[in-house]
Amino acid sequence: MTDTPLVEASDIARQDPQSKQMLLQPTRFALHAGDRVAITGPSGSGKSVFLRALALLDPLAGGQVAWHGKPVERVTITRYRRNVAYIRQRPAILDGTVEDNLRYPFSLKVYRDVRFDRARAASLAAQAGRGEDFLAKRASELSGGEAQIAALIRVLQLAPEVLLLDEPTASLDPESSHAIEGLVEAWFNAEGQAHASVWVSHDPAQAKRMSERHLTMRAGVLDEAVMMHPSMPYDDNPELAQ
Repeated sequence: MTDTPLVEASDIARQDPQSKQMLLQPTRFALHAGDRVAITGPSGSGKSVFLRALALLDPLAGGQVAWHGKPVERVTITRYRRNVAYIRQRPAILDGTVEDNLRYPFSLKVYRDVRFDRARAASLAAQAGRGEDFLAKRASELSGGEAQIAALIRVLQLAPEVLLLDEPTASLDPESSHAIEGLVEAWFNAEGQAHASVWVSHDPAQAKRMSERHLTMRAGVLDEAVMMHPSMPYDDNPELAQ
């Protein structure tokens, strides 16, 4: 682990633009290479708000995010999002085939320096227990689990440094959940790569499997006490019963 975090949030905050209610209280957070973090907490506590703020997908009410020690400015935000990928619970899947969806990012300006690698995509599908015919499957025929697998492959093929996973297996069947976890594990353990992840989950067993640090959120506040004591047993925290 290096001294400089991959991603560091300094007092980032989010406010509802209409009600002016604070959705995320000023929060400090650092994510180093090799970190695997889980965040749990009751519904409405601000977990997704925090993750989207960290991904710079929503406007901040205060604070800033740094990447490799440098503040993310307007001119670097696209490159930041390329490397710090947000995976939502219900992915956006385009019409067409799975392969069409996997090819789509390469049509965007930010990815024009790389090319679609069909063999790599098929390999990732195989890791998720899907055959090569998966790439030819129509988006309209995908189950919820298959759509999430396709969305995750679409991100992983682009080699991000950080995954921000917002309950990616919620409402999925056990087989699909296992496939998602397996893909993330393989990505995290890729040789020679400096990766880190934040996984939001309501499942205490999954949070324990997919992390080495555990944080909780309540009313827009990230529990820093847990972050400072990562060896604290999960059973000591009542939020895990949610």
